Amino acid sequence: MTLIHPKLPYGFFIIIFKANYTIMATRKIKHIVFLALPNATLLDITGPCEVFSQALELLHSRKEKPEFTYELHTLSTSSKKDIDTASDITIRCKESIKSVTYPIDTLFVPGVPNSQIEQYKLSQNVLRWINDQSKIVRRICSVCTGSFFLAEARVLSGRKVTTHWEKCNLLNSSFPDIEVDENPIFVKDGNIYTSAGISSGMDLALALVEEDYGKPFALEIARQMVLFLKRPGSQSQYSSILTHQHTDHQPIQAICNWILEHLQEVMTIEDLAERISMSPRNFARVFVRETGITPAKYIDKLRIETACRYLADTRLSLKEIATLCGLGSPDNMRKVFAKHIKISPAEYRRNFGTSLPVEI
Repeated sequence: MTLIHPKLPYGFFIIIFKANYTIMATRKIKHIVFLALPNATLLDITGPCEVFSQALELLHSRKEKPEFTYELHTLSTSSKKDIDTASDITIRCKESIKSVTYPIDTLFVPGVPNSQIEQYKLSQNVLRWINDQSKIVRRICSVCTGSFFLAEARVLSGRKVTTHWEKCNLLNSSFPDIEVDENPIFVKDGNIYTSAGISSGMDLALALVEEDYGKPFALEIARQMVLFLKRPGSQSQYSSILTHQHTDHQPIQAICNWILEHLQEVMTIEDLAERISMSPRNFARVFVRETGITPAKYIDKLRIETACRYLADTRLSLKEIATLCGLGSPDNMRKVFAKHIKISPAEYRRNFGTSLPVEI
């Protein structure tokens, strides 16, 4: 894949992704394909592509060669080779979907800008090709709003998926036979992988490389790319604090702020209701109406999210963080993380935390 910037002389290439490695005949090749859609979001393509390109670099540098390696391709959906992206940068494709002669191992379908997804249409020929490939590839993936194209191609029926959080409701209403989860940064359902907003495509690509070569290998790629590794797919796309505080109801807004400032305290529905002069029953009803979540779940989410921030941004011990967030003890905090984050606090800190020494 070649990227061309429109303001530079024609033929001046900004970035070139190409595997120029001699591959022994005994080594199996896994063809990783990126569909270059007109006006696609550039990072939806180049982000995951660079992860696999770095994997190739690392494989090439090792003395012991693996059983298989990658070969990267970008495909146009027509005879046109130069595909303009939404960033006004052109991707030059050497192949099209009609010229593919090799077995595709992993197929990536990018998204387009959120403002365009409702009007953007793929031809029936392209949708049919995507559907056909979904039945034979080892993995088919979408990045951001690319999930809409998989849905239109009838690939996602009955599947659990995600997409950019701004378009989750639209995806759900447009394709009611799909289970849309707005929280995780990527979701795996069988051989179908869907990821959330833009940069999550790199998180997904790292997860795929980890499937193929193991976690230490994926961690090394992340270090080379100076990424915060490794965001688990279950990590939330956005902040609970911001999501549930969008309300014009002053008493509920006030109690949300009070909860955030007093997470270390024991809270009951009765106590919270009394603070804003409401009955417990009415308080619970109004809180759900205004925030879309129960008070208890809101408190739990805030405690977990705040604990994550302390783990990432401070050197506080687990005991101190558990106390500050109202999670009780380090043991209870570990149980909460295992249930909701799917990794331990210590692992979360290793993946996202400060490089300064911390007290565990």
